Amino acid sequence: MAAKTDQLLIVLSILEGRNFPKSSRLSLVVQASFDGEQLATDPVEHREQPLFSTELAWELDRRTLHQHRLQRTPIKLQCFAVDSVSKKKEAVGYIILDLRSVQEVKQEPRWHPLLSSKYTKQRPALLLSMVLESDSKASEPSPDRFKAKKAPPRQGSSSVTDLLPEKLEAELIPDQGYHQVGPADLCTDMFVLSVTVAFATKLEQLIPSTMKLSAEDSGFFFYYSLLGNDITSEPFHNLLSPDFEPERASVRIRSSKQILQAFLSQQPSLEIHLCYGNHSLGSTNVSLSALAAVPVDLDNKVATVEGAFVLRPPKRVQLPALPADLQSTLGVAVTLRKEDVAPQLSVGNKKSTGAPPPAAPPPELRPRSSSPVQKPPRHSPPPPPLPPPSSHTESEAESLLEELQRHKELAAADVEAAAPSEAAAGGGASSVSVSAPKVSIPSSAHHYCFSLDLCSLGKLSLPHPIAATLRYSYPFFGSAAPIMTNPPVELQRNTEVSLPQSYCAFDFAALPHQLQDTFLRVPLLVEVWHRGSSSRDQLIGRASVQLSHLLSSERTRFTGATGEPGWRQTHRDRVPVLQTQSPTEKVAELSYVATLEDLGFIRAKDVIVSDSSQNEAPAPTQPPSHPPTAPQGPPGPGAPRETLEYRTALELELWKEEQEDLFDDQLRRKELRHMQALAEEWRKRDGEREALVKKKEVEYNLLEEQLQRTLSDLEKREKQLAEAELQTQRLQRELRAEHELTQRELQESSRRLQRECDHRVALERDKVRLMEEERGRLLQQIADGESRYKQLEKEFQLYREQQNVRPEFRLQSEINLLTLEKVELERKLESTTKSKLHYKQQWGRALKELARIKQREQENAMTRLKKQQAELESMRLRYLASEEKEAVRQDRQELDSIRNELNRLKKQEERLGPAPSEPDPAPSLTLNESSEEHLSRLLEERDTLLRTGVYTHEDRIIAELNRQIQDAMRDRGTL
Repeated sequence: MAAKTDQLLIVLSILEGRNFPKSSRLSLVVQASFDGEQLATDPVEHREQPLFSTELAWELDRRTLHQHRLQRTPIKLQCFAVDSVSKKKEAVGYIILDLRSVQEVKQEPRWHPLLSSKYTKQRPALLLSMVLESDSKASEPSPDRFKAKKAPPRQGSSSVTDLLPEKLEAELIPDQGYHQVGPADLCTDMFVLSVTVAFATKLEQLIPSTMKLSAEDSGFFFYYSLLGNDITSEPFHNLLSPDFEPERASVRIRSSKQILQAFLSQQPSLEIHLCYGNHSLGSTNVSLSALAAVPVDLDNKVATVEGAFVLRPPKRVQLPALPADLQSTLGVAVTLRKEDVAPQLSVGNKKSTGAPPPAAPPPELRPRSSSPVQKPPRHSPPPPPLPPPSSHTESEAESLLEELQRHKELAAADVEAAAPSEAAAGGGASSVSVSAPKVSIPSSAHHYCFSLDLCSLGKLSLPHPIAATLRYSYPFFGSAAPIMTNPPVELQRNTEVSLPQSYCAFDFAALPHQLQDTFLRVPLLVEVWHRGSSSRDQLIGRASVQLSHLLSSERTRFTGATGEPGWRQTHRDRVPVLQTQSPTEKVAELSYVATLEDLGFIRAKDVIVSDSSQNEAPAPTQPPSHPPTAPQGPPGPGAPRETLEYRTALELELWKEEQEDLFDDQLRRKELRHMQALAEEWRKRDGEREALVKKKEVEYNLLEEQLQRTLSDLEKREKQLAEAELQTQRLQRELRAEHELTQRELQESSRRLQRECDHRVALERDKVRLMEEERGRLLQQIADGESRYKQLEKEFQLYREQQNVRPEFRLQSEINLLTLEKVELERKLESTTKSKLHYKQQWGRALKELARIKQREQENAMTRLKKQQAELESMRLRYLASEEKEAVRQDRQELDSIRNELNRLKKQEERLGPAPSEPDPAPSLTLNESSEEHLSRLLEERDTLLRTGVYTHEDRIIAELNRQIQDAMRDRGTL
């Protein structure tokens, strides 16, 4: 499984929209904003379903994505309607997307409705999808990716800028020495673009408090890039008053005025950095597009953008905000002119003293040396193990050069001034050339003598004996050659042997802090070798001698050979010899004695490092005067002071004293120059420290003001909290009083309700008693009615028997009775039909209203959860089912009543028997008409339900109506 990349892309796909009103004058644009970055789609037609088909992407890494998810950073989409004539934008609505829902797995697009939409009658929505993609292939061009062709030139367009590419670039023509901007056939003029860095102020404000100014040895410089060429200024060292000369960098550009102005308007701002080494201390931006906007005729004048620009520290460096008068500024002038127009430049109050711009193509980089002082050439031949006390080796010179690099100019002057004096002092007898490299030893250096005596080696843990030889080197003592004990000694297991020729002393000159720093940092490593007679040398192990113990040992005073007092420190110890393969395993044990003697200050002098003087003793110095010739005869006896040897020795001593006086005078002059340089350096650093102190004071004043503001804010907040606490207590008292009042009102209302309930119960009991009395009275009336009914029934029976005697009268009464029943049935049928029509109208309106409600509910349910949709659908189905059941129940009751009526009529006809032929057609016609009317009513009802669009042929109520229609058609056929 491939590892996940850190660089990601948030890809937002805007596919299409819906429910937008159609407008030919407007166009739709969707603008997406995330983390301060805004992206927008191309304008599309403002129609009902606009097609965007656009992907918007933001680059970020996984850590940033995690931070945004923790902070719930949203992605906001705003839809705008843009007027094609006035270009006026009007907000249509917006959508908020949650970044936490985006995954690396592609998901199906979803419809998102626009919030706060101006189209209130409709609900516009956008079809969106989001996915996280890896940005590993961002730099690899896809072979199948669509690449748009360049648009053809417009017909009839005569503007030069219409023929140019969208992105202008400056192409270097090396053999001609200029840059070309635009097509070659349109480039007719030669221009010169110049950048001048004139002055700078308050640069010390850009130095952080943690940076040490004593380390600023490589100098400060300005850096910027002009048309792809890196430009650096000459380094300077004083930040308080920068004393660099104004420098101008120029490039020649072959182009036309219109093309060059278009090119400059596309260029980013010129970013100028104040650098120290590889670090940028601050930067400022100079706009090149402003140069193109300068209303100047380039044929006769020079277009200039100049001023004092504020240098801002990098974002990673947190510096306190400073007032305008304490901010660091940089004077910069950018000019554009034709090559034949004379330049005119002034920045602030300082004029440029640099030479006119050269005719070179791009400006070349001036190389900066990492070290301003070139070290003398090193010589590799090793010195002898014990150098004489008065000599200094090349390694000593390199160790002392570190101090001299801080005074590079003064040291160089000293070397040049000392060369002729040394040549005069050496005369012609010296074998060393005066042009050899020299090192000046400062007067604060001490003469040290370090001696190491490797006493014995023992406690061998190897099973076989070894021929032990010890070897070590310590370049700080002036000798890079290894020191070895010779001859080898045989060391056996559990024995201890003394080491021959193991004492070695080193005389060297060094500064005390250099000695302590070196002894604390660098241990002396002693290697134990096995020298076999028949095998190659084998490294047995190493012993680490910590010279720092020597510095903490007891110091004793002694008097040297010259009579000067000195200090001696001695340390004796036994250290383990560890194997090289496993540094924790002990092989043997070494006993040593180390001694350090401090012989005091040495005379400052130049040490000449030469190949001829490294391994040879210095030649004897000859006196400047020629010795007198010897006498012809043998010397006779005389006074000892009159002899030739005595006079020669006396002249030699006088010459030595003279040379010593000259040398002392030279040393005093050097010391005076060194003291002056030190005083100047002290004043410089004191000024820098004073500037830092002032800067710190400003920072502390700003912090104090901020602290005072914070304290005042805290006091205000404390007062507000006290007021809020009093307000809270007052609200608590009010709420408590209101609660008690509410409790009393509730108790009073409960007592009032109790009394009302008791009163109502008493009234209900009185009503029950009265109802009981009314019930008894009604039962008595029912009994009386039943007795009267029986009496009337007897009378009616008697009447019927009397009427049965006359048949025609009986038949006439029967006909009248049937006629009345028919009229009554017709009246009931008509009222039933009217009520059914009214019911159908009400039902149709209810169904239409229900359809509209259903449509609105469906639109509203789009944004709800699936569970709410299911509940709403089930409620709607239950409601329709209850309505259908009620309608079917009523229809069935009507049909049953009609059937019962028809059956009753049939039974009456059967009971009456055959009747005359005249009255028979009327009932049959009535039955046929009622069945036809019932069938038409059922058909009309079914068609009405289907026309509403709510029901289909598969619904239960439509199926029931179809069944009733078939039954009615069957009944009509039987009739």
